[in-house]
This record gives sequence, C-alpha cells and structure tokens, in this order.
Amino acid sequence: MSVSSPLNQKIEFVKGVGSSRAEVLFQELGVRTVEDFINIFPFRYDDRSEFVLIKDVRHGDSVQLKGTLISLEKVRGRNRSRLTGMFKDASGLIELTWFQGVKWISETLQVNCEYVLYGKVNIYRGKRSIPHPEMELATKAENQSAYLPVYASTETLGRKNLGIRTRRNILMNIFQILGPQHFPEILPGELLRILKLCNRYEAYTWIHFPENEHERGHASNRLKFEELFFLQLRILQVKKSREQKLRGLVFEKVGNYFNRFYREKLNFELTGAQKRVIKEIRNDLGSQIQMNRLLQGDVGSGKTVVALMSMLIAIDNGYQACILAPTEILAQQHFQSISDSVRGLGIQVGFLSGSVKGRTRKDLLRFLRDGHIHFLVGTHAILEDPVKFKNLGLAVTDEQHRFGVAQRARLWVKNVDIPPHILVMTATPIPRTLAMTTYGDLDVSIIDELPPGRKPVKTIHKVEADRMRIIKFMKEEIAQGRQIYIVYPLIEESAILDLENLQQGYEELRNYFPLQEYQIAVVHGRMKSGDKEMEMQRFVKGTAQIMVATTVIEVGVNVPNASIMIIENAERFGLSQLHQLRGRVGRGADQSFCILMTKTLLTHYAKERIKTMCKTDNGFEIAEVDMKLRGPGDIEGTQQSGVVDLKIASIVTDSKIMQTARHFALEILDKDPSLSLTEHKATKDHLDQIKGKYKNWGRIS
Repeated sequence: MSVSSPLNQKIEFVKGVGSSRAEVLFQELGVRTVEDFINIFPFRYDDRSEFVLIKDVRHGDSVQLKGTLISLEKVRGRNRSRLTGMFKDASGLIELTWFQGVKWISETLQVNCEYVLYGKVNIYRGKRSIPHPEMELATKAENQSAYLPVYASTETLGRKNLGIRTRRNILMNIFQILGPQHFPEILPGELLRILKLCNRYEAYTWIHFPENEHERGHASNRLKFEELFFLQLRILQVKKSREQKLRGLVFEKVGNYFNRFYREKLNFELTGAQKRVIKEIRNDLGSQIQMNRLLQGDVGSGKTVVALMSMLIAIDNGYQACILAPTEILAQQHFQSISDSVRGLGIQVGFLSGSVKGRTRKDLLRFLRDGHIHFLVGTHAILEDPVKFKNLGLAVTDEQHRFGVAQRARLWVKNVDIPPHILVMTATPIPRTLAMTTYGDLDVSIIDELPPGRKPVKTIHKVEADRMRIIKFMKEEIAQGRQIYIVYPLIEESAILDLENLQQGYEELRNYFPLQEYQIAVVHGRMKSGDKEMEMQRFVKGTAQIMVATTVIEVGVNVPNASIMIIENAERFGLSQLHQLRGRVGRGADQSFCILMTKTLLTHYAKERIKTMCKTDNGFEIAEVDMKLRGPGDIEGTQQSGVVDLKIASIVTDSKIMQTARHFALEILDKDPSLSLTEHKATKDHLDQIKGKYKNWGRIS
C-alpha cells in the first residue's frame, strides 16, 4: 500500500468526521487512519427487510416500523429536557423518546412525514415506547440495503453522536472514495483459487455493506482466513528460522544411566502416552536441531518421569540437566522425588533456591561449574548470572507460564556455544487452537492417559444446607487415616475480605474439629515463606489432618494420603483453576472426592462451570469449555499480550479455519521458506508490515 493511498489518510479528513470526532474515535477505538476505521468489523447485522405493525410489538423486541411521525414535543425536566414524539401506522400509536441530542433531533425530524424507524421496545409505567430510535425518511430508506451492520459502541461514542448510524454514514463516505485498486491482493493466487476466496475489495465492501447473507459469509470467511493465515505464517517462520539458525546439541546414544533406571528403578509400567512422548523427545535430542517442546498433561499423568528420563539421556551423552519450578515447595518436591528415583545410580543431584546461602551455596556453584553435579533442581534462582554450568544440555521448566519470556531466555545462554535443549511442562490443559497460536512455535507433546490403577476423583456439588453432612463425611474419612484440603478463593482485588473468609472458615472448623483431637494447618500467600513451609510440612508429614488454604496449593504439594478436596465459594474460581485444585487429590490408592461448595443461586456461567466439573475429569474437554466461557485471553498463563490480537477471527469458534490456515502456511514455507518467489512477494511485504507492529510475536519459549 502506497503512502498516498486513501487508506493512510487521517480519519479527521473524512467527510462527516472532523478533528473533535477524530479525537473521540482515537480515544475510544484507537482509530487514527481510514485503514484503522475499516478494520473495525460489525459484530452482527440487522435484517431490515421486514416491518412489524405497532399492535404486534412486545417489550424487549428490536423492531422496524413504517409510519408517520405525527407529533414532536420538548418536555422540560428538573435536570434536563427530553424530546417525545408520537409515531403512527395503520394499526396504532407508539411513543418515541430522546434524552440526548434533543436540539439536533428536534431540528432534523419533520412532523407529518413518513419514516422508517428501528429501535428496541420498552415499557415504562405500563406504556410502550421506543427510546432513541433510528429514523430515516421513507423515501431515503428505500434506497438502502436491507442488511445493516451493527458495531460495538461505548457510552462516550453515543454521547458524542458517533453512534452506529453515524459510523455507517462515515463508512459509506469512505467506500465512495475507495476502489479495488486500493485493496491489492496479499494472499497467493493459488490459495484464492483452491479455497474459492473472494478478493480483498469484495471482502471489505461485503463485510460492511452486504446485500445478503451470501455476501456476508464470503467476506467473513475471507477476512478470518487472511488474519489466521498471517498469524500462522509468522509463528511458523519464527520456528523454521530458529531451526535453521540454531544448531542443537546432538545426544547420540541412550546409555547406561537411562537403561539402569529403566531396568532397576522404574517400578511401574509406563503408559502408552508416556512411551510415545519419550520417543518424540529422543528424536528431537538426536536431530541436530535445538529442541523446543511443550509437554502437556493433567496433574498425575506422569510428566515428571518423562522429564527425568529425558534428563538421563542428557547425562548419558556427557551433559548436565536442570529443572526449574515456580515455587520453592514444588522445587523441593521435584528434588526429593528425583533424588529418590536415581539413588544408587551414581548421579549427583543439587538443589538451588533463594534460601540456599553461604558456604552451601558457594560449594554448590563450584560443583556445578566443575561438572560434579549432574542434575540441578531449583527455582528462578537458577537463572541468576553467578550460576554457571560446565555443559548444560537440557533445561526443563515446570508450569512454564509462571516464568516470563525474559527469564526463560536466560536459560539459552547457560551453555556457552550451543543453547541447551528446552522442555517446558504444564498441567494446565491448553485447547488445540490456543496451542497453535500462543505456543505455535513449539512442538507439542500430550500425555493423555493416566497411570493404570488410578481411580477417577468423584466430584460433587453441595450448598450450605449440606454443611453438616459434609462435616460428618470429613470425620469419617479422617477416622480412616485420610487427610483433607479446604481451599478458599484469593482474588487480589478482595484479598483482605478473602483472608477474613479463610480465617472465619478456620474458626468455624475449630467448633467441629477441636484442637484436642484434630490438627489444622493454615496456608495463604501473605504468610512468610518460612511459616508457610512449616505449615505445609505439618500436612505433608501427616501431623495435620486438615489443611485450610488459598490457591497457593494449586501447584505444589503432593500428598497421596489426602483424599478430599473441599473448594469453598467454588463459583468464584475459573474452570482451569478448579481442575488444577482437584488434581491435588486422587494420588493414592483410596477413592478421592472433590466437593464444590457454592451459594444456592448461581449465574449461568457459574452453573456451566460447576456442571462441567461434575461431568468430566478430562482436562482438555474442560479447557475447551473454559475457553468458550471466558475467552482465550483470560485462561491462566495464556494472556496474549498482543500476540493474538484478532480483529474478526476467533480462536474459540474458528478452529477449522485456523487449522486450514496453518496447513497452507506450512505448505508455503516448506516450498519457499524466505517467501522470495515472485508469487509470494505481496504476502512477504504484508508479513513484514505485521512484524513491525508485533516485534515480539512468536517469542514463546
């Protein structure tokens, strides 16, 4: 697009805008140019082909009427004036009211003229009326499309007379000066032919002013595909570029450490999914390309064993490995579990966190530099500059979304010549379409099987009226030697109130579980780390039968003896969070239960979340529902930060278009990685434009 193109023109110079409206459009919608304005798409369309009679209108209906404006009168109020009118058709009368723009409307509308009216019916004090209707002289309305676009608006836009009708008029003025020559094609011709897509000029004209559903559908498909195609092209180009430029350490063999662990230490059979994922990782490690792999799997699916066996391949090839965890508790847990698993194999495991100080820290760092430590387990302290490895070959991060991009990038420089292989793990199931965008430049492995013998957790919904039965059930489980989590929400905006709820809950529990017979541990995010650790250990060791906590336990504690998870105010949690919390139980041989306590009256979305939790324990199914209910940008750990700033496509509802876009983007990059062929020139130019806007696109791992 040339600099002189009307698309680059400032919006204030368009007929019907001006400097003051331009300022409002920028503040409310981020619009500076004509191109910005036409890239705000309608979210629905009003079908104006049908008229309703006044006698048939009902409260809440959006209706189109044709009739005569028979009166118009200003009514003075205590604070402000309003305008009322009477509108008549062959079947009756209805009142019209305006509270804003009274002067302009009274000067524009003409009594005893025929109008086409569109608006929402309201009933006030038993009387039907239509507030702020759209009015068009019947003679003018006959020349308009019967399929009118509706745009998202704000209170300020309405107040500044930049409502839907005004914006439609501005768009009409814009499309009078834009022609096909201003919309050069940016998709390869072969794609247009195969997918039968309309051209860009048709797409933009039809999306704003379709004559019918056929035109709207064609425009929508074209623009959604274009948006997702360039998103995938950029992500995959970053991935391919990295594979070409970055050599990977070559782990040629699976040796003694791996084989001895498999024969002597692994006291259970790996699931089919675990074997498949280990094979995928082995292929990466021997490929001469740096591995960047995302490992997904529900809590308890066996990700840590897969990570450990990958680390054993590293030391079989003469390299060190490390595993990073987001909290000290989880890091300690990994350290203990890995140390126990490799005991007797001659493997040195080190632990590093902020609390490791003095002589211990100094010795640890020296042993790490000398190569005496094979595995280092720790928190983000591993990323600090003084921490130097002799030859780091594999870095694993657990719950990787809790580490920032800049933090994770510091792992790359921990090996001097060639960056280490990267394996990132998450127990937060990520829907496929979201993984294709947010984690699109990583290879993805999924452990979708639980180890044999694991009993599914029974999830039950209860309300306050059931409280005494729950207390009785808790006492029965404790009498059989089991332990119980009780979790309260902790939401930053109401942290003080939430802590009061937790404290109040603790005191109420004391009435039923007196100190002489029962021990209760309390853990929340505002405690000092030492106090928190002490309380956690009381529960881990079995001294405390009940743990009252906020969501700090969502990632971390592994207590196979805990068989009940009670989530208070469960309606205040997101689905992913509920699923993560439920994963804290069901780790032992006993039947486990997750009890969702809510108030009796729930919103539609809360009911859907609770129903989903009780119906399924499939993390990916839950993640899909969560994304539909909350939208992709809200799912924990996947905030897009401009990476997936979609204007018309949706990664929730357009998964088929997304998959098609990825397929063709891969096909084109396989054939022409640098997009240097003549038929890809326009595509490359547009992609370069996008890169300028989103400089960090694709920097995921």
